[in-house]
Amino acid sequence: MSIISRGFGGRRRESPPDLPPGQYLAHDFPVLSAGPTPRIPLDRWHFTIVTETGEKHTWDWKQFTALPAEEITVDIHCVTKWSKLGTTWKGVAIDTLFEEVESAADYVMAHSYGGYTTNVPLEDLLDGKAWIAYEYDGEPLHPEHGGPARLLIPHLYFWKSAKWVDGFRMMHEDEPGFWEDAGYHMYGDPWREQRYHGD
Repeated sequence: MSIISRGFGGRRRESPPDLPPGQYLAHDFPVLSAGPTPRIPLDRWHFTIVTETGEKHTWDWKQFTALPAEEITVDIHCVTKWSKLGTTWKGVAIDTLFEEVESAADYVMAHSYGGYTTNVPLEDLLDGKAWIAYEYDGEPLHPEHGGPARLLIPHLYFWKSAKWVDGFRMMHEDEPGFWEDAGYHMYGDPWREQRYHGD
């Protein structure tokens, strides 16, 4: 019977200088999910922002993909310690979605098809820091990687970049989402190794 304690990984590997501490470079794109992969037909897909007052702003797929889009090349870092450098995405900046949304809330709960949730401070979604991405490497985003659309917040651990995203709920107070409620860090900065509560 073996006992494995949290954080044990054998001999510590030195991370290359362009990776956060404790990360290793992945050349493939690992697929990790908390449950089954939802398959969302585009004619049933929608994205809704619900403000703290209950006001709703909704886009269907046609409306969403008609919004100005950006091509983004970023590094991504998974809490399971893999990193992938120079990934290329296409999507809509969160700034664009909030142009018509009035909110005094400081936090967002991202919701996904399938029931997944994750919390993010609003300031980490604005000013060119986050997108709803629907293409990866020049192709429509595959369901295994969160398609038809996923949240992309590259400066935080990748569990914050919710797959199959379908909306935001604005909050005055921070609340834990799915993995945060299970013991993951409320913020998740890879450069500070904020993997678990207390890190």
